[in-house]
Amino acid sequence: MRKITKDLLEVEIYKDRPSLGLAAAEKISLKINELLQNREYINIVFAAAPSQNEFLTEFQKKEIAWNRIRAFHMDEYVGLNADAPQLFGNYLRTNLFNHVKFKEVFYINGNTGDAEQECGRYAALLEQYPTDIVILGIGENTHLAFNDPHVADFNDPRVVKVVDLDEQNRLQQVDPEDPYCFDMLNKVPTHAITLTIPTLFKAHYAYAIVPGIKKADAIYHTLHSDIRERYPSTLLRQHKQAVLFIDEDSAAKL
Repeated sequence: MRKITKDLLEVEIYKDRPSLGLAAAEKISLKINELLQNREYINIVFAAAPSQNEFLTEFQKKEIAWNRIRAFHMDEYVGLNADAPQLFGNYLRTNLFNHVKFKEVFYINGNTGDAEQECGRYAALLEQYPTDIVILGIGENTHLAFNDPHVADFNDPRVVKVVDLDEQNRLQQVDPEDPYCFDMLNKVPTHAITLTIPTLFKAHYAYAIVPGIKKADAIYHTLHSDIRERYPSTLLRQHKQAVLFIDEDSAAKL
């Protein structure tokens, strides 16, 4: 493992996805157990994407008082059937929530028929249970959650909002071989519900898990481009307690 620092952001570079996932699970579980020494409960927001597979596999094996954690997720498609495997809530249910017993799991429902009302409901929960830890991915266009560059707002007054997805983001969701992705672009929803950038960054601790060669451009921009909404993930460099986990593939253009 190699370490570098960019502004306030710690970056850890691992040889491959399995070693990255193992290390991230270890570091995050240590922080959780540290917080639980002084807190009855903590609140965690999770990303849902294939980039999280190795981390979640290792994370669920850790000795953690899961029943003292409230879990949230950071985004969800609008309009998919409740049983669609592509729903991020279903991904997390399959890869984490069905394996360990959290105190509570709060799902975003993108199928209510009133997405704005759902934003308000979820925002109220996040305000009731302030985020201690956020576990992020970074999109190929550098999005955080579903804050694509054209809708990202570093000073967004909203907690949760409805967004339209840009084409690069929607293309990223197409992979006929991945059961959690779509087999054709025209099946990818055009709208989603997302936690806003300020909501994500209210977390006391932020961990971004970003393996794979397809993320090499995004990692380059995250660390070398100006901090602005054109590259949402650049804001990680201003978080006081953030760690970026990458592998040799995603670090290829550094």
